[in-house]
Amino acid sequence: MTSSVVAAPAKLTLSLRITGVRPDGYHLVDAEMVSLEWGDTLTITAGGHGLSADGPFAAGMPLDDSNLVAKALRLAGRDAAVHLHKTIPHGGGLGGGSSDAAAVLRWAGYTDVVGVAALGADVSFCLVGGRARVRGIGEVVDALPFRAMDITLVVPPLAVSTPAAYRAWDHLGMRRADGVNDLEPAALVVEPALVRWRDRIREAAGTSPTLAGSGATWFLVGHHDLSAALPEAMVVLTRTDRPGQATDGR
Repeated sequence: MTSSVVAAPAKLTLSLRITGVRPDGYHLVDAEMVSLEWGDTLTITAGGHGLSADGPFAAGMPLDDSNLVAKALRLAGRDAAVHLHKTIPHGGGLGGGSSDAAAVLRWAGYTDVVGVAALGADVSFCLVGGRARVRGIGEVVDALPFRAMDITLVVPPLAVSTPAAYRAWDHLGMRRADGVNDLEPAALVVEPALVRWRDRIREAAGTSPTLAGSGATWFLVGHHDLSAALPEAMVVLTRTDRPGQATDGR
């Protein structure tokens, strides 16, 4: 059986506006998202079965039909064994599961950007990759010209529930944040420890970070050596990436 190794780049939300709420409760957004050079790696073996995983964030992840990779295979009508090397942390707002699913769909030749939104709000963007304006509930993805940027990610030992952040936004009556991320004030209510991390990052870097979507990741434009100052956090120096392509060997 033939195996393919494919990249699943982390997703970074550079800006996020909430533009409304649908009758079914889903929030409408207008966001700018980019793919990063750093992310997970998948080894896909056509005709095989089952999921396996290793890497620093493999522990505790479901390896059954509830995994987004398994759902992506069903959506594409393909059978494959998939091994995931997990470097994207859970609950950091970096789209790890969505990017893994999108990597499988690219491998399978599945290109329905609207259809994949049924798997999750970020899967549509991750399928397109690169840099894009994302609207609707995530299913409207308009590619933007690639812009090279150095990025520093600071992922504290926290996890923020995206649904909880949106519920907090609803409860607080938030409409427009002072910064570029409308969810940031709501996320700070859901996880107050984020405030302490924001302040520590600002003190160490000399500039204020931005929360990535609902968090828990903070990011800075440019490369900043923060590992010594923030030893409890995962600090990643990375860059924006162009749209990913599946490798040969489908």
